[in-house]
Amino acid sequence: MMRKLILILFFGFKVIAAAAQQQQTPDQQYGQLFIDVQMQNILQDGKTFVDCIPKKEPSLIVQQYLQMKKEHPQLDLKAFVASNFIIPESTNPEQNNIKQKPVLIHINELWKTLRRNPLQEKNANSTLLNLPFPYIVPGGRFREIYYWDSYFTMLGLRASGEDETVENMVNNFAFLIDNFGHIPNGNRNYYLSRSQPPFFSLMVELLAQIKNENIYVEYLPQLEKEYNYWMDKSAATHHVVKMPDGSLLNRYYDQLNIPRQESYKEDVLIAQKPVNNNKELYRDIRSAAESGWDFSSRWLADGKRLNTMQTTQIIPVDLNCLLFQLETTLQKACTVQGNTAKAKLYRTLAANRKKSILKYLWSAKVGWFTDYQINTKRQSPQLSLAGMYPMYFSIATPQQAIQVKSILQHKFLMPGGLITSLQYTHQQWDAPNGWAPLQWISIMGLSNYGYNSLARNTAERWVNLNKNVYHRTGKMMEKYNVVDIHLEAGGGEYNSQDGFGWTNGVFLALIKKYNLVQ
Repeated sequence: MMRKLILILFFGFKVIAAAAQQQQTPDQQYGQLFIDVQMQNILQDGKTFVDCIPKKEPSLIVQQYLQMKKEHPQLDLKAFVASNFIIPESTNPEQNNIKQKPVLIHINELWKTLRRNPLQEKNANSTLLNLPFPYIVPGGRFREIYYWDSYFTMLGLRASGEDETVENMVNNFAFLIDNFGHIPNGNRNYYLSRSQPPFFSLMVELLAQIKNENIYVEYLPQLEKEYNYWMDKSAATHHVVKMPDGSLLNRYYDQLNIPRQESYKEDVLIAQKPVNNNKELYRDIRSAAESGWDFSSRWLADGKRLNTMQTTQIIPVDLNCLLFQLETTLQKACTVQGNTAKAKLYRTLAANRKKSILKYLWSAKVGWFTDYQINTKRQSPQLSLAGMYPMYFSIATPQQAIQVKSILQHKFLMPGGLITSLQYTHQQWDAPNGWAPLQWISIMGLSNYGYNSLARNTAERWVNLNKNVYHRTGKMMEKYNVVDIHLEAGGGEYNSQDGFGWTNGVFLALIKKYNLVQ
């Protein structure tokens, strides 16, 4: 505990000292140089440049660039970037002879590859936000900690006996809440305008299972700050929406309406094909990134084209289930603390949210939980695995669970596990792709309602697919094609990444839960 306090105080001062360096995002810091590098696709992946570390003061680099560009119109921009920046490499595991290793040995060795020690990182003029404790990154182009990824990674860390790392990561997220008022998408300054699906309460719950109930009280201040952020109490973040009956539900809402710094060219190209004159298109794109589902037919007005993005006009079923869980966790924390009045308040808030979820996000016509469209006051026609969150958090009634289970079994279940949605759109959060976090949510949701045979069967399909791809390629992947298990997953703005934090976590947790044959 003393070590934790000393490190948090030390890094608190360090963050304050570094704030002047870190407050400017790459687009602000580099201006025309940023635009030119991104629009000309100099480094192939737009995220690479925003993760670069300048070799000298950014202002001097910009000044030099503008002068050289004026004098030499045919300036070799790639060479200029290479000479003025440290270009990061993807975090890919060493593949030599990896196929000969059993998959569990490989994953346990991967924790070392994916671990980052902030005390050893050089962050001068970097976009990286300093953290006090070691943490696990997803892998590939994702060189920093990610919010909702980390919970599923923690499941595997716990299965591997890495309890200290789990606690370190919870402390890092508490640190981010204390210093920035919320947990950003990732620990980069260009992610500060948004968060991600709020899994912090589940992380605290996991740590309490490892240690004891007092953990709830220890992290109560950060749990309340997290809640206040999402409920627009600490700032006017516009995450809260008043429903037709006066009740409150939530949406994703990025605080900026500009192209994402890490996907600048992609966003600009989307916006060049305007539809219905959406002046908030960039915000809708960014808000989809806050959802973690970037991108999916869930957010598209026509279900197909990215330029019809309408994320801020949607009440997502998964987000509201997570906030129900946060309210329930706050109730428990206050109960453990002995504050019965506050516990009663959060119990009431959770009950009200559950009532609204069942009213607005359950489609009796379809027999599935769906998103709600604010602008049309109708439920979304898109069915996705987000509809399994009410079963994961035991919000669904037994009668609803019967219908959900039937649809899941007959429409979502594929040879390699569960497809993300029923739509084939070439977006990565649609069919034919399957993702580790959604397999876990769905499998545990089935288990909660006693559908143990289907839960186990789904787990076996997913684990077998992971193992088969590993034996073919030597890699644990970010996502998988669950329809044709002989093909790689596709879609999205970047190539499928290997590493991979949350896949490792869910794979290990499912093997442990079901004692699956290696």
